[in-house]
Amino acid sequence: MVPFAFARPATLSETFAVLDEHGDEASLLAGGTDLVIELRNRSRRPKVVIDLKRVAELRPGISERGGWLTITATTAMTDVQENALVQMWFPALVDAAATVGSVQIRNRATLAGNMCHASPAADTAPPLLVYGAVVNVASARGARRVKLDEFLVGPRQTVLQRGEVVTSIDLPIATERRAATFVRITRRRGVDLATVSLCCLVDASGSTRFAYGAVGPRPFLVADETGALSDPSADDESKSTVLRALLEQASPISDVRGSREYREAMLLVMSRRALLSSIERLGAA
Repeated sequence: MVPFAFARPATLSETFAVLDEHGDEASLLAGGTDLVIELRNRSRRPKVVIDLKRVAELRPGISERGGWLTITATTAMTDVQENALVQMWFPALVDAAATVGSVQIRNRATLAGNMCHASPAADTAPPLLVYGAVVNVASARGARRVKLDEFLVGPRQTVLQRGEVVTSIDLPIATERRAATFVRITRRRGVDLATVSLCCLVDASGSTRFAYGAVGPRPFLVADETGALSDPSADDESKSTVLRALLEQASPISDVRGSREYREAMLLVMSRRALLSSIERLGAA
């Protein structure tokens, strides 16, 4: 591990000052579950690590206001998983958070950090995408809101600019009935990364949204607004035709977790299963 300075700002303004001074030579620490690994294997060599856990404006919390649920940047996965509001309005996110690493990792890892790390296989990205998550970003220059689908741009790449910090993630609370299903496959149970992950959301208006992970350079969102997929009376072949069209955006590769051919075959199978589950859940809601 390469030596580095360690800063513990108490406010966002102090955080911005350190970031402006050090620029790309600074790394942010929230949960640290990804950063510590990068420091250990020397894939990241910052001059200074900025600990965000004492920043007053970022303290852990989940709150509802004005039709939005806000999850602050230092809120751990375990808190997301166990929160009653998240369980009530965003159950697929609960299911996804429960798959992130081990219990020890979930007690440290943050939802915002999972998005900032921008892994193509990030488990919480598919449900956040189908639920319409918005990322709140701040810097000394001001604040802005970015849709998650625009925030993630590639492997380990986001739209964050020099001096910017993610302060929270917002989720819009639906006013109509809907149901979502998160599924994934891995080589083994436990802390392995997903070979394929996806989330399917169906709402009462007939709209169907899918978000996929581990089958492209970034998690991505697609939608069917025709009502064809959500129609319980539609035959399987017609639904498969629509699903194949949606899946054209996928570009899986072969790696240690699975071959390109296996991922392509499982995409359609898993999509059908998640769609059926969401339709059944919507009917029971």
